[in-house]
Formats: sequence, structure tokens, C-alpha cells
Amino acid sequence: MDAAVFDKDCRACPRLAGFLDDVNGRYPDYYCRPVPPFGSADARFLIVGLAPGMHGANRTGRPFTGDHAGILLYQMLHKYGFSSRDHSESAEDDLVLMDCRITNAVKCLPPDNKPVGAEINTCNSFLESELKLMPQDSVVMALGGIAHRAVVKARGLRQADYKFAHAAVHDLGDFILLDSYHCSRYNTNTRRLTEAMFDGIFAEVRELLQN
Repeated sequence: MDAAVFDKDCRACPRLAGFLDDVNGRYPDYYCRPVPPFGSADARFLIVGLAPGMHGANRTGRPFTGDHAGILLYQMLHKYGFSSRDHSESAEDDLVLMDCRITNAVKCLPPDNKPVGAEINTCNSFLESELKLMPQDSVVMALGGIAHRAVVKARGLRQADYKFAHAAVHDLGDFILLDSYHCSRYNTNTRRLTEAMFDGIFAEVRELLQN
């Protein structure tokens, strides 16, 4: 994979690099490196999450795999024909994404799941390069406000012109940006994001892609 899109050896953020070293010392079997995007670079549907979860992607090496946040996501991907299975177990299983790719605004696990602004900005060049690979008339789903703002920044646009809101649709020229609340355990448990709400987002994706 092009280093401009992803660098498996990136240690550009000292706090994140040090934290990964610490976590790897406590969990030597965990992946504990920048987590690569999953899916084909020419997919028309890109999902942008926040960052790897401690016991999810940071453990398995695949976005949204191994923790609660991925349960509903992969169910919806399968229901709407973007995934060969309705659950993702590990980076070595036989799940295949179809016309879909999953990435994160920040590729490394942050302490308390909270990257700081400088880390988001440093990692933004990878997302910028990734967005440039997408075909015309694609759809990007931003899971949460940080992912939304990272996409807007990666396109060099003014944040004030594109406000995050669940189910908001933004025309960014080369692609459509569709916002959703993040499918985190907190959001689903508090019903800030219900299954029906998330289902509606995926239905909108299919409508925007027109097949």
C-alpha cells in the first residue's frame, strides 16, 4: 500500500507511539501498530471512523473488529450488500468487503479513545491521499464529529460551511459526505443511535450510490 495513504511504521505522534509501546508491553499478543484501511482503494463507499479501539482494531489489526462498535456496523454492511458476512472476527477471517472500504481519521490507538488536535491533524494527510483515490460520485460516511471534521479538513474546506449532524448530507464536489452518530457502545446503549437510525443511514447510502 502507498505510504502516502498509510504507513505501518508511522511514529509521527510521540504520545501515540509511546502509548502503543506501553500497551504492547501489557498485551504482547495485540497488533499495537497503526491500523491499515480495510477494503479496496477504488471502492465507491468509504466509512471513516475515529480511531482504533483498545481491545478492538488495536488488538486485531482490522478496523471495527473485535469490539462492540463493529457489531452493528458489520451487520448493516452485510444487510446492504457491502460485506460477505455479518460479523468480523479477525484480520485473518474470510470476510470480504464489496465496493466498500473502512478507515479511521486517526490510525493509532489514542489514550482514553481521545486523540488530540495535533494528532488528528498529523494523520490527516493519510486521509487526504485516501480520499483522492475514490471514484467520482462516491459516498463517504463519517462516524461522529471528529471523523466528519477530518474529512472536511482533508478536502481543504471551511468547517463552518459543513456542520456535523446525524443524517446530514453534504456535497463535497467529488463525493457526498453523509454523517452518522458513531456506532459506539455508549451511543447504542443510550439509544442516541438506534438500529433503525443506523439502518436508515445505510439505506441512504444505497440510494446515493443508486444501486
